[in-house]
Parts: sequence; structure tokens; C-alpha cells
Amino acid sequence: MSVKAFELVPAVEREQLMGEKVRINIECIECCGQHLYLGTNDCFIHHFILEEHTTAKGKLAYRAQKLLHKYLGLKKPVVELKAASALERLIVLCDSTITVVDMVTLELVPFGGTKLKGVTAFCINENPVTGDAFCVEMAVVLARRRAVQICTVHEDRVHMLKEVTTPEQPCALSLDGYNICLALSTQYMILNYSTGASQDLFPYDCEERKPIVKRIGREEFLLAGPGGLGMFANAEGISQRAPVSWSESVIAAAVCFPYVVALDESFVTVHSMLDQQLKQTLSFRDGHLLQDFEGKVVLASSKAVYILVPLPLERQIQDLLASHRVEEALTLTEAAQRNIPKEKYQILHKRILQQAGFIQFGQLQFLEAKEHFRKGQLDVRELISLYPLLLPASSSFTRCHPPLHEFADLNHLTQGDQEKVQRFKCFLISYLHEVRSSDSANGFREDVDTALLKLYAETGHESLLDLLASDNACLLADSAPWLEKHHKYYALGLLYHYNGQDSAALQMWVKIVNGDLQDSTRPDLFEYVVDFLSFCSNLDLVWRHGDWALQKDQKIGVQIFTKRPTSEEKMGQLNPNDVIAYLEKHSQALLLYLEHLVLEKKLQKEKYHTHLAVLYADKVLGLISRPSANEEQLSAARQKLQRLLKESNLCRVQLLLGKIQDSELLLLERATLHGKLEEHDKALHILVHQLKDSPAAEEYCSWASASQDRSYRQKLFHQLLSVYLDPDIPGGAQTIAAVDLLNRHAEDFDAVHVLKLLPEEWSLPLLRPFLCGALRASVHARCTSQVAVGLARAQNLQLQHDRLKYRGGPILVSEKKGCQLCHNTFSEPDCACLPGGTPVHIHCVAKKALDLPKRQHENAHRSNHT
Repeated sequence: MSVKAFELVPAVEREQLMGEKVRINIECIECCGQHLYLGTNDCFIHHFILEEHTTAKGKLAYRAQKLLHKYLGLKKPVVELKAASALERLIVLCDSTITVVDMVTLELVPFGGTKLKGVTAFCINENPVTGDAFCVEMAVVLARRRAVQICTVHEDRVHMLKEVTTPEQPCALSLDGYNICLALSTQYMILNYSTGASQDLFPYDCEERKPIVKRIGREEFLLAGPGGLGMFANAEGISQRAPVSWSESVIAAAVCFPYVVALDESFVTVHSMLDQQLKQTLSFRDGHLLQDFEGKVVLASSKAVYILVPLPLERQIQDLLASHRVEEALTLTEAAQRNIPKEKYQILHKRILQQAGFIQFGQLQFLEAKEHFRKGQLDVRELISLYPLLLPASSSFTRCHPPLHEFADLNHLTQGDQEKVQRFKCFLISYLHEVRSSDSANGFREDVDTALLKLYAETGHESLLDLLASDNACLLADSAPWLEKHHKYYALGLLYHYNGQDSAALQMWVKIVNGDLQDSTRPDLFEYVVDFLSFCSNLDLVWRHGDWALQKDQKIGVQIFTKRPTSEEKMGQLNPNDVIAYLEKHSQALLLYLEHLVLEKKLQKEKYHTHLAVLYADKVLGLISRPSANEEQLSAARQKLQRLLKESNLCRVQLLLGKIQDSELLLLERATLHGKLEEHDKALHILVHQLKDSPAAEEYCSWASASQDRSYRQKLFHQLLSVYLDPDIPGGAQTIAAVDLLNRHAEDFDAVHVLKLLPEEWSLPLLRPFLCGALRASVHARCTSQVAVGLARAQNLQLQHDRLKYRGGPILVSEKKGCQLCHNTFSEPDCACLPGGTPVHIHCVAKKALDLPKRQHENAHRSNHT
């Protein structure tokens, strides 16, 4: 799980520091910008300037220039150095005493205030709370005192703010805001010196090994825990990160996000704060000090100083991707967001996601790859370009540089494994389908749709037809040869149709139906072509292919014309007269088309009705003359003719009568035609005496009088009765038929008139049903009329009541009361009343009534004149 995160670069060589002196050892270091300060065991402070430069190989290197050194005169090692850059001061701990020197000259600066002696450790507050930019806050641990002093260092003095007691003698500490993280003799704890609240963390024995207390961020600390663990703790004493597992002999630690760097006796180890994994190990013997200063990690032995130069995060990420460690690369990328400008990070993040997607794509981890492609907003053509010949020849796409992957194409990726090839193709189909329905394909929709069509055709995917039937951007020049190559001729026709080439589409489909091309995609292709022609707006194509369809199947082919709106319904459509002329040589289709016009569309044109009736009659006559015709065919044909003759009022009756006059089998049809001519006697004669079909005669009377009044109906039934009772007809009167007629249709006869017609010798029981019905009808009519008279009288009485009510009370007229119209008084009691009961002269009302039409005429004349 290694990754090269740092390079160890020398900064201060041994000769630069000690020259010929052998016993000089580095005790502490401090770095502020380019300034590097070293404290040695001989009580000297050395000041260097670090200059960065790039080697010939492009690597970062440092060149150290020594400015000066200063002897403090205490003959004790310099234990700690801390820079206060705002004050241009260097805080020094030497011989248990804190002194302050000038950062430039290293001269001792005299200052007043609190004298800090007997100090064992101190630290600077990197998250100050005083708000004074020209002072430094620090915490100090004094020898043999269970307390921590909080002080401020000014340019010329030190001021103690507070002393905080602790349960045990502190060994090491770190300060952030009001929070002090302490390593006591037996445990770690966090103390808030403002509120006094404290939180014990975990036990630790400082006598066994040196404690580590390191502030790594706002209100967060890194501690050396038991069992060789680097523990994280925040101000509440809670660990929000998992611990890192380092060596039990760690003597120092530093943080360079997102890494924790630890130093032990022989190695420098680098762990990730993101996944707590060991990322790098550097061999380094005699390590003594390790500290980080504003992102710069400084490492020192007792004789020399080195700098751990972090490699660019982009290079680290690329190294991880090269090792196919996708999740680590993505985690590191997300962590890099805090160190990279927003715009640059967005570009980097998208590219890393795309690269990760291709790595997982190559490993057949398609779900993960699809998600990374989606989040990385991958140009889908990068993926399509891996599949040979899928991109259109006209595409201007070129792959990204530097490349996002190491694959040449799908053949290189699968090494001829056809199962893998199919899996990759299925993935691309799925991914392109999703991309197509989103905004990701905007700008290169043609490339996406064309590639998808080729994949569908190559794999025989069922969605090929859905793609072509919907809105698409498939390029015809690329797609047509591909569909033809894979024998998708029906789909090719759809493609031609979508591109406005209906003629080419129809030619393709006709060849499939005729068997010239083999494509079983659509078994009902002939019906589809007919349906297509029925909605085709190009009438030339309709006429050109209509004859072919009719030759294949007249019954289905005629739907080209029956499914189309007629010219009466929609302008620009086929004229029925033209269609009829076109269908003359296709008798079955012509018959079906006329049935469509007359029976379905209900077109009220005599020539269509007559033409259809003639065709029906010809068919019936043809069946009659053909010995092989069966009864079912003849019966069905006659039923159609009879229905048309009964329902249509537009047929040329005389023409049809002449056509069927000589056929003795079509008596019923002749009777119907006589009925159309109001020749009911002839019709009834045929039905009663030639056909001898009494039920048909009765049905005829009901049909002929269906839309007439009751008197017309009675006349027809009386006429039928007369035919039955006529003694001059051969065979004599048909008594039984007459009796049945009367008994079944008593309500359709005038009983008085019937009794006059009946022979006197007929017995009453024979006519009992008729007479009972007639009597019942007479009584019902009498009762109904009585009810009507009663209702009329009641209505009249109500009107009279309303009239009296509106007439109101008495009208008072006197000689003193004047007329409202002429304003003269009344001389006699006769008067008229205006609405509201106002009396007026009768002659005044009459004059006003005569003047009103005259005024209306004058107003109308004046209006017309205006």
C-alpha cells in the first residue's frame, strides 16, 4: 500500500553547522518563512536562510546560507526556540530560563514584567484569544509545580495572565485557544483555562518514553498513545479520526495534511489521516527532531538538517491510479480540496474520476465505473472511441491528452475473449441509453445515437426499433451500411423513413415482403406497409405501391384507402371518385371501399349507394348462376343487398328493379324496391301471393311505416288485410293469415273499419284477441281523453284564478280624480287601469295604443336615415 509522498532533501550540511567541532549537537529547530534557526548543545543559536531551487532533473532542492550565530553565554544547551514574527523576536528556553532575542541580530532583548525561570517546557498559542496582533500568547510549565502559567509576550515585556493548577506535574503541552492539551506523568488530559473544565483522555507513562503532544488543527491534537498508536483528540476529548498505528519507539511527530509523519530511531514513517494506512517508509538513522512549520516538515539528526519535501498531490494521485488503487486516489483527491484553488480542483477532480472510471471499466466493475463517469462528466465519446468503428466517420473527436487510460481499444482490452467483449458491449449500451436521456450528450448527440444504433444492430438488441421510432440523431451515411451488414432491413427502412426518404423505406420493405431480402423482425410487415401507406402524405407513393398491395391481398390492401381520411374530411387527401376508378380492376377491394364509404362513413351520395347496390346485386346474381355456390354464400350476399335496399334512400330504384326483374329468387328484394316507390300493393302481392310469406309481409308493413305517422301505418296494415281477404286472387281469401294478422297487430287497425270488411260468417271467438285488444284500446283512448279534458279544465281554472288575482282590489274613480294620460277629470264611471291600478280614460288608452306602432315606425325610419 506504499506511495511516495515525500522526498528527503538535505538542507544544512554538517560542515555548515559545526565546521571542525565534533561535539556540537543540534538540540532544537525553528523555521519562519526562509529563516531557519538551530539551537545547539554549546549554547549557540545559528541563523540560516533557506533558498529553494530546482535541480536539472526537475526536483526541489534547498541551499542553506548561514547568516550568523550567537553565543548566549549560559554554557547550557538551547532547549527550545519559538519565533514571534509579528514582534521580530525569538523566544529561547535555555538553562530553565526564557529569554527573548532579536530575530535578525540574535542580540538579547531586555524586557520587564514577569521573570520566567525554572521553566521545563513552553508552547506558543497558534490560535490566540487576546486579539492583540502585537503580542504572543504562550503557556509555560515550571519545575516542581503542578501548574501551567498563561503569559503574553510583548515587544518589551512578559505579562502573566493566569495560572492553572494541574493534577500532576506536566511533562509536555500544546495550546489552542483556551484549550491546553497536557501530558502529565501518568496520563493525557485537556484543560480549558477559561472555564476550568477538564477531560481525562487515556493513561500514559512518560518515564517509559517521551510523550508527544502536537496541535494539528483548530481544537485538535495528536498524541502518542499506548500500544504504538497515534491518537487524535479534539477539545471535548473526543477522537473524530481513527488512530494511526506507528512504532512504539516514536520520538517525534509532525502533520502535513493529509499525512502524519512519525520519527523513530531508524525510520521516518508516513501514515494517511484519511484511511490510517502506512503510505511510505524512509530510512533515517540518528533522527533527533521532527517538526512542521507552515506546511514544511523539517527533520534533523544531531549533526544535520533535512527537509521532507511533499510530492505534488497530483503526482501522488497519479501514482495511486497507476497502481489501480482507485479508492485511495479518490480519497486523496477529495482531501486535496483544501490545498487547491476551487477552479483547479474541479478540473482535477473530474479528471481523476474519469481515470478511476476507466480503471474500474477495465476491471469489469461496471457499476462503479458508470458512477465515476457520471460524476466526472466524462465526454462519452472517450468511451465510444474504445469500440472500433462505433464513432461516425464524420466525427471530429480526438482522445484527451494526456490520455485517461492505457487501452488502445476493446480488442486490446479483451485479448480476444468474446465473453468479455459482449459484457463490454452490454455495458456501453446501458451507459449510452442513460446518457442519451440526460443532458450529458448535448453537443454530440449524433455520435451517441449512431454508436447506440450500431451496438443494437450488432447485438440484435430489442431496443433498435424503439430508437429508430423515436426522436434520434443517427447519421444515415454511417448507420445504413451497418444495418445492411447485419441484415436489419426493416430497421433500415425505419431509418430511411425518419430521414424523410419514404420511397427508399418502402422499397426496402417491399423487398422483404416479396422475399427478396430475409428479415424476420416483423412477421406482419405487409400489414405494417399497408398501414404506413394509409397515413402517407405522399400521394404519388400511395398510387405507386397501392397496386402492389392489392395484388398481394385485396382485403388488406384496400385499407390503404379505407383508413385514410376522405377529401370531404381533410383537404389534400384522396378523392373517393379517384379511388373508385383506381379500384375498378380489383373487384373485392372496390366492394370493400364502397362499403366503407356508404356503411361506415355514411356518405350521402347517390352514385356511391347505387354503385354498391349494383355490386351486391351482381354478386347475388353471379352466385345464383353458379352451380357450385353454396347456400351460406348466397344467403350472406342477399342479406347485404336486402339491408342496403332497406336502409338506403339514395339508390336508383328503377335501375335496380330492371337488374333483378327477371330473377325469380329475388322476390323479396323486388318487394323492397316496390316499397321504395310507394308501390305497396305490388310489394304485398309479391310477398303474399308469390312468396306466400306472411311474416315477411307483416315485417314489410312495419319497415315501410317505421318513419311515418299512425294513419300511414294503419293504411298499410289495412292494405295487407285487404290482400288477404281478396277472393278474386287464385286460391281465394287467406282467412287464417288474416286472423293471425288481426290478432297480432290489433293496435294497428281501426276496429270499426275492420268489422265492416270482415265476412259475416266469421265467428267471434276466432277474433277474440283482436276484439279484446280493440276494446281495450278504445277504453284506454276514452280514459286518456277524459284525463286530458280534466287536465285542461284544471288548467283553465288555474288561469282564471291567476287573472282574478292580478286584477286586484276595487278602483276608486271620482270627479276630483284626474286621468294620468290627459290629466282631465272623470265625468263617468267607465275607465281603464294601467299596471299598478292607476285609472285612465278608455279613449286615452285606445289613442295611446294606436300611436305606439306609429312612433315605433318613425323611430325605425329615423334610425335607418341616420
